[in-house]
Amino acid sequence: MREYHILNLGAGVQSTTIYLMGMRGELEHDFDVAIFADPQDEPQSVYSHLDWLESLDGPQIIRATAGCLGDDLQSGRGETLRFASIPAFTAMSEGDPLAIVRRQCTQDYKIDVITRTIRQDVVGVKPRQRMPKDVHVHQYVGFSYDEPRRAARMRGRYVAIPWASVHFPLIDEVMKRGDCLRWLDDYGVPHETPRSACVFCPFHSNDEWRRVKSNEADWERACEIDDALRNEESVVNRGLDSKLYLHRSCRPLRDVNLEDNQKSLFDMECEGGCGL
Repeated sequence: MREYHILNLGAGVQSTTIYLMGMRGELEHDFDVAIFADPQDEPQSVYSHLDWLESLDGPQIIRATAGCLGDDLQSGRGETLRFASIPAFTAMSEGDPLAIVRRQCTQDYKIDVITRTIRQDVVGVKPRQRMPKDVHVHQYVGFSYDEPRRAARMRGRYVAIPWASVHFPLIDEVMKRGDCLRWLDDYGVPHETPRSACVFCPFHSNDEWRRVKSNEADWERACEIDDALRNEESVVNRGLDSKLYLHRSCRPLRDVNLEDNQKSLFDMECEGGCGL
């Protein structure tokens, strides 16, 4: 049996902790590779942090992508101008929230990217070819002890994948996100480990939006995508009668009062699985 041990690396707090624990030999198995599924719209701090991780000469980090999510929301991709919807908020009139759009970005820009990279780049299986029966892939995900529901949902998804199994080292070690932050501080990470999520993720709390706003380029990109959601020429608007917004107040992001203590819909990071 050929076994592979692969980390879903979101480059946030939890998956960084697992990557560094692996480098220190604190886990049962060494990682063959770590895969960072890149939607190409993470904060600059995430990419800088990823550069630092690569400089440590630990397990190989593969940066894989399905394209730029923000650009695809505006222009589509492929001959059919297909796009993956994000969980934007809808309103018939500004400031009057109606619903939330079905989220497809996790599947297309995270899960499918990681699966394809494992099959083709790690195992060497050709497109549409079945995984060899003598291969088993162990995937490690950075869900922490305070995220049991996310872990349970992901375990359920792996029931249908006979050649793979999923593991949660932080849950095994009874480590919550706060424990990871303390572990990283003790390790000596020379900068604040960033939260991992697209700069325009609608799941942001106001605290996260303020964090995005602290970087001019990240904020302008988020506002650009928010404006594009209501641009009639954007592919994401096809067939919609209501208007789309990134902020749950259903107001243009540039105009939102971010000082309110509005909570995130999910206090989570995009560790290769987003809101699973």
